[in-house]
Amino acid sequence: MPQDKLYPRTALVLLTALNLLNYVDRNVLFAVQPLVQDEFHISKTQIGYLTSAFLVCYMFAAPFVGPLADRYSRKLIIGLGAIFWSGLTLLTAVTHTYTELLIRHTLVGVGEATFATIAPTFVADLFAEDRRGRILGIFYLAIPVGSAAGYLLGGHLAPLHGWRFPFYIAAAPGFLLASAVLFLKEPVRGQFDSVKETPERATIFGLARNPAFLTATLGMAAMTFSLGGIQVWIPQFLYSERHYSLEAANFTFGIVIVVDGILASLAGGWLGDYLLRRTKTSYYLISAASMALGVPVMIVALFVAGPVMVPAIAVAAFFLLLNTSPLNAALINSVGPHIRATALAVNIFIIHILGDVPSPTMMGWVADHRSLQAAFVLPVIAMMISSAILFYGMRFAPELCAGKEADSVGAPTG
Repeated sequence: MPQDKLYPRTALVLLTALNLLNYVDRNVLFAVQPLVQDEFHISKTQIGYLTSAFLVCYMFAAPFVGPLADRYSRKLIIGLGAIFWSGLTLLTAVTHTYTELLIRHTLVGVGEATFATIAPTFVADLFAEDRRGRILGIFYLAIPVGSAAGYLLGGHLAPLHGWRFPFYIAAAPGFLLASAVLFLKEPVRGQFDSVKETPERATIFGLARNPAFLTATLGMAAMTFSLGGIQVWIPQFLYSERHYSLEAANFTFGIVIVVDGILASLAGGWLGDYLLRRTKTSYYLISAASMALGVPVMIVALFVAGPVMVPAIAVAAFFLLLNTSPLNAALINSVGPHIRATALAVNIFIIHILGDVPSPTMMGWVADHRSLQAAFVLPVIAMMISSAILFYGMRFAPELCAGKEADSVGAPTG
């Protein structure tokens, strides 16, 4: 295969591997939390605050990173950010107090924000518009696979070698992958984009008047509210309401997320690209329909006990995750290439501040005052809201031209 055809695929594999490591580094702490709690003699609230602090730092760092990436070298910021978060992961070896661990984990959010904000725009500029659903489906495979790898890495190594040891293993590949990113050629911004630039698509202030961007973002925020709450509370639901052992509850839900995440990410991307040949609304349509289809199945999963419960959870999770690739493709295509990183930064801030930051706490409050089963009404309502917003957003989907095969990259952009 000629080098110019091989490069986009090589870059996609490298960035996907770094994205996978991103989620390994983020989730390995979850696997070793009981050991951390025992050593530092801290409460579950303090353990939970580690993740909350990370997420808040991640959320507030993104709006500062986005504008930088729209002006300067994306590969340089991605590489330096990955080195930064890998270094902090490695520093866990010399963490001996809760305060040190809190600072370390919080600052990891800064490094990971550089990647989440910038890498999707880099990938988007490597491939034609009508292939972005499938390409992002591959890129976002890292979420379920990396998350599972973090649990497996920590769960296997920590009992044998102590809870710090898995962080050595998680940190080492980051330095190598980050260094490799620095040798990538920077693709020309928007080299495969066909939609005409307008003030709404090409300026930061125009985002507030861009209905395609706003509906994709608000629909994603409602989806994130639902998914964030479900991820936190389903294992507890299986344990306390359906009387699974704690190990069985986590294993069951973990398998569901990994399998569904892989299948849904690939299927959603392929289906979105396939239907794009027939309708410009395909990315919004797939995302909206998947949320709507997930609602009745989720209700069955939560309120019907017996052998149908786990299959229903699996089907509901599949529909919930099916929109990962098409909805991110809709978001990327909703704005021009020269403000894309900034738009993603704004998106990250909004979907977290309205989504998975409040949802676990709100569900916990309902569980304390009513029941955990009643608390799941909130993510079900959020799924309905997400579906309604995205169905409405179909009318604003941009008209894309079928792009040529992404067989080259342009001159470096800095």
